[in-house]
Amino acid sequence: MFPNMTKVDAIIREVAASEVLPRFQNLSHAEIREKNPGDIVTIADERAEAALDERLREVIPGSRTVGEEMAARDPSSMNALEGPDPVWIIDPVDGTQNYADGNPCFAMIIAFVHSSETLAGWIYEPHRGHMVYAAKGQGAWEDGCQLRITDREDLSELKGSLNKRLREILYQRQATENLKIPSKMTRYRCVGAEYADLARGKLDFARYMGSLKPWDHAAGALIHAEAGGFNAYTDSMEAYTPVPPHKGRALLMAPDRKNWKLLHDLTLLSSIETSL
Repeated sequence: MFPNMTKVDAIIREVAASEVLPRFQNLSHAEIREKNPGDIVTIADERAEAALDERLREVIPGSRTVGEEMAARDPSSMNALEGPDPVWIIDPVDGTQNYADGNPCFAMIIAFVHSSETLAGWIYEPHRGHMVYAAKGQGAWEDGCQLRITDREDLSELKGSLNKRLREILYQRQATENLKIPSKMTRYRCVGAEYADLARGKLDFARYMGSLKPWDHAAGALIHAEAGGFNAYTDSMEAYTPVPPHKGRALLMAPDRKNWKLLHDLTLLSSIETSL
């Protein structure tokens, strides 16, 4: 069961044009609130999610939705991921803090899941107007052009995304142990934009850990794999699944299996050091 990819593409772009872009750099203080300590939501998140919820369920009759803001209001909505119905997973504005700050690095992420398997995913960067998408077994694409990740021969050639503490540990180890580490390490504060750049080959790797929420990772992990990358949980080397539990786990993305193992060994020791 696959949705009409073109129809979903159009819906996402239309909701971005009506609910997200008009409010970018135009939010009042009353339109931004803290839903959890250090975690904000804007009216654009709420309005875009509501519009996507309504329109996507029309694409596949009988489908359900799990949205980031929906789950914040009602955690039991996550149970749909383990049920028999097809499910749309919605992150209406990924990188909300960037969006609220007027930083154009934000994205809209949609995944389509059935029987606990991600079958399709879309990542749209409204400010740039670019859509990265994939359907299982059909490759990854950007605006009609197929994306294909290139293998890398040398770990020091890699560019990727790691959290700040892990980057600091690796830089310290490089200085004291003459350790070979990736050439560039960063964080966008927008996982959707990072996944898009992973599929494009602008980033080579990323490591995410914590609760690994499905609206952040379901679409991106599929798109990355369909572009030829290798990604897996670090504790089992199994592919990502949108169905919980994810708490305390880490997900590592790499251009290929060989570099995944090198990065896993490099970041595993360093991540242990961050917890000491």
